[in-house]
Amino acid sequence: MPVDLDDRGRALENDYFRRKEQELIEKMRTKLASHDAKTLELGCPKCDGTLMETDYENIKIDVCNKCSGVWLDAGELAQVVDKEAEGGWFAGLFK
Repeated sequence: MPVDLDDRGRALENDYFRRKEQELIEKMRTKLASHDAKTLELGCPKCDGTLMETDYENIKIDVCNKCSGVWLDAGELAQVVDKEAEGGWFAGLFK
């Protein structure tokens, strides 16, 4: 029973591309692992400092380590105002 050269060629081609795909997948996994290993630091929009996540009454806010600027993510201002609604000075700014 002779080996069909076309079938053998397709098998070798499939094996070649399977190995190349595995190499690319391994490279991508390595790159993602190194990217995840880095801390995802946000830069301060005002200066060249780094934003550090801080807890303010169970609300996560970002504070710059150089200029002490406070930066809020979406919805955080509303949470702060709701917490201060009992008569705090901060809520009075928005009435």
